[in-house]
Formats: sequence, structure tokens, C-alpha cells
Amino acid sequence: MTTQTAARAWQAMRKLVLEKHDRRAEVCQALDMSFIKVKALRRLAQGPLTMRELTDTLAIDKPYTTLVVDFLEDRGLVERSRHPDDRRCKIVTVTAAGAAEAAKADEIIDAPPAPLLALSERDVAELERILAELAGD
Repeated sequence: MTTQTAARAWQAMRKLVLEKHDRRAEVCQALDMSFIKVKALRRLAQGPLTMRELTDTLAIDKPYTTLVVDFLEDRGLVERSRHPDDRRCKIVTVTAAGAAEAAKADEIIDAPPAPLLALSERDVAELERILAELAGD
């Protein structure tokens, strides 16, 4: 295989996922928040994190993490509490309303686009095998 062939395949995947069927805009509109806030909410739905862990997970700076958490907290989607072992540390936990919104986001993001649904079962299975291999799964 040539580098050009791999580049064309990568460009096609990127175009499919990030241009033609980008779920980010759809999920942002449905939840009425920016994608970084959706990303934070979805991550917190997996389990509580300290503010520092959330900052690292989102790859943003501390002040912006505070703004993101403030927004989510104002909407009743997360709660902040003191860490039981370190009073200087805050833990962010998703609320029931936040878990429901995160589930809605997951449903939107995980929905396969029409062209993928139109493929044969065999082609989808082969694509899944190839992608799993590329991802190291």
C-alpha cells in the first residue's frame, strides 16, 4: 500500500465523520450547550472526577474548567462537593438530570449515519473489523 492510498482512506474517513455526518452540531443544538460542555457532561456521567482530573480529561485550562462546571451546575446537571480526603479539592458528580442529558447526547452521537446503515451486513462487519484493528481493540 502506498502513502497516497492511506492518505485517501484517511481523508474519506475524516470527511465522513467530521464533515458529512458531524454529530457535534446536532448534539450541541439538542442540549443547548457547546461541545466541550457536552464532552464534560458525558465524561462525568461515567463517574465523578476532581476538578483537576476533569481539566486533564478535557485538555483545557483550570479557569475554563471552572466555567464549564459552573454552567453545568447552574443547569442542575452536576454538583460539586469537597473531596473527603482533601478539603482543598472539589469533586464533580453528575446529577440524575445530567445523566439523562448525557444519555441523550450518547444517543445522538452514537447513531450511525444513513450511508453506513445502507451497507450490507458483510461490508459493515468488514469495516468494523478493520476499524477495530486500527484502534488496537
